[in-house]
Amino acid sequence: MTRAITLRLLVGLATASTLLAIACAPAAPPSPTAPPAKPAATQAPSATQPAAAKPTEKPGATPAAQATEKPGATPAAKAAGLSGTVKIVSSLPRTGSSKGQTDTMVNAMKMALEESNNKVGDATIAYDDMDDATAAKGSWDAAKEAENANKAAADQNVLLYLGTFNSGAAKVSIPILNRAGPLGMISPANTYPGLTKKVEGVEANEPDVYYPNKTRNYYRVIPADDLQGPMGASWAKDLGAKKVYILDDTELYGHGIAVAFQLAAKKLNLDVVGGPDGIDAKASDYRALAQKIKTSGADLVYFGGITQNNAGKLWQDLKAAVPDLKLMGPDGIMENAFIEAAGPAAEGSYITFGGVPPDQLKGKGADFVKKYKDKYKQDLEAYTAYGYEAARVGLKAIQDCGKKDRACVVEALSKVKNFDGVLGTWSFTETGDTTLTTGSGNTVKNGKFEFVKVLEAPK
Repeated sequence: MTRAITLRLLVGLATASTLLAIACAPAAPPSPTAPPAKPAATQAPSATQPAAAKPTEKPGATPAAQATEKPGATPAAKAAGLSGTVKIVSSLPRTGSSKGQTDTMVNAMKMALEESNNKVGDATIAYDDMDDATAAKGSWDAAKEAENANKAAADQNVLLYLGTFNSGAAKVSIPILNRAGPLGMISPANTYPGLTKKVEGVEANEPDVYYPNKTRNYYRVIPADDLQGPMGASWAKDLGAKKVYILDDTELYGHGIAVAFQLAAKKLNLDVVGGPDGIDAKASDYRALAQKIKTSGADLVYFGGITQNNAGKLWQDLKAAVPDLKLMGPDGIMENAFIEAAGPAAEGSYITFGGVPPDQLKGKGADFVKKYKDKYKQDLEAYTAYGYEAARVGLKAIQDCGKKDRACVVEALSKVKNFDGVLGTWSFTETGDTTLTTGSGNTVKNGKFEFVKVLEAPK
């Protein structure tokens, strides 16, 4: 009996000690990785019981949309997740006669970056000015453009590709960048329509052939040639032309705009007496062609092409054969390099531009022109403001995305609406084109381009 009582006392004392130790011990801190307690009904949803949305999810919202949909969030707040280095590259012809034009575009892009203090969120912007031209060609080169695009695609810090200048170069780089994330691409100058939409009479399978992963990653801030070509045809009729002869330099851009001009000219009942005929860009002269055009009775020649494909020599030989012949070309020759190449033969030429020349920009555009001239002490070329606008809208997309995610930046570009820029207020369409549609007619007078009139495509 005594032994049993003693045993029970010992057990009771041990139990009491244990309870006292537990009561006095500090509570263990929760594990930082431990998930919060879930309600009892945590089993996987059945086929008839859909899963409940998490409190932080919006039904149907994509990750990119969630990242930019904080009510009242400022752009700086949205970009707060960016840190380290973000790279923006441009790919333009920096060698050859295009350099005068692209120098001003690169200056304008740098201005846009400097105005943001070369920062987006907490990230520092590193800019790479890449050359897609070679000395051997004197203009853009397909192999060099492919090299630039592959280099940008391989560097995961690159979130934006500004370019290209030539539409043929864009045909090379869009598919490479499309597979790389995709990587967003904004052109200040490409005007060939087939890069974004289906066009008549040029190349097959456009534009889908340029987007292998089925996502559009290419945007442009300049209206396309399905507007500029018809603008030129309408202006030719207003100038009193009756018979037109059409030439092109056989490149994607040149032939594309020549076809657009031809189709519109026929609808306007202009007599197309020749072409589009492709010229040999390396010919020593065009005297035989000039005689052929003289025999045709044409009173206006339209050339679809770029300065670098011997436009200056073509102008000289045409004017020598038919002094009173009207000569018209597109924005591909609206650069000082063309006037220098053609010399006196350039005088009186009619040049269309798919946008608005610098001296016709208003509001923010006029302010930009003044700032540029004050900073660089030089005049702007046709595409200077378009380079600036491309950089600014690209910065906005990176900022709105708020993270190092190429696909997110592309999605942010697709959502650009009512952008208030130096070109006016505009949006990107579903195809990646700008909603701007106004073009301009210009002439060469006393060795300089001079604005003549606003152009609209015929209805």
